[in-house]
Amino acid sequence: MPLLSIRDLKFSWPGASAPTLDLPSLDLAAGESLFLGGPSGAGKSTLLATLSGVVDVPAKSVEIDGTDVGVLRGAARDRFRADHVGMIFQVFNLVPWLNAVENVLLPCRFSTVRRDRSGSDPIHTARALLSALKLDDASVLDKPASSLSVGQQQRVAAARALIGKPGLVLADEPTSALDEDAKESFVSLLQQECRDSGASLLFVSHDKSLAPLFDRSLDIRDINAGGATR
Repeated sequence: MPLLSIRDLKFSWPGASAPTLDLPSLDLAAGESLFLGGPSGAGKSTLLATLSGVVDVPAKSVEIDGTDVGVLRGAARDRFRADHVGMIFQVFNLVPWLNAVENVLLPCRFSTVRRDRSGSDPIHTARALLSALKLDDASVLDKPASSLSVGQQQRVAAARALIGKPGLVLADEPTSALDEDAKESFVSLLQQECRDSGASLLFVSHDKSLAPLFDRSLDIRDINAGGATR
């Protein structure tokens, strides 16, 4: 059974004249990394919104780790997302006044499942993740997130998504503000940490140069009948 299974997923934003998503089928195996490319307007970010439970989806259209996301509503869907999905946002969405370790620990505050999976000392686990992502300078870890560089914030956001071993990690254009060398380095580190925790990674980006770094790559226009056309 795939970790992520999509079947006949259709979604339209309010007022839209055509569906943004009309996706017959997509599977992601446990532990697999998938690069999903395509231009703005093709439905990449909308797909991530459906998978992370930000918007409603029809029953039986999205299944994550054996759970039909479409039947979950309200608090139940929020709990499922907190327990099973790690998200790296394009703008990182760190809490600016918290330091690096405190930001990484946020999922453990909202999910007992991820707190328990973080071991007996979640703070140690957070620091270990940051160190694995090449952010282990004590003077940096104690600074408010707002004072960190873009590259440092990116690593904090990745560690936050990974803590507590969620089954699915979603990354939305997380390398858009980095230079070429930094992009490849970050992707390699992210993939290694996903492999170590057994997480599946869906990485969304318009930067096709990154595609060879993944187990598999797709252009969303080849699988989505909605959204922007070629």
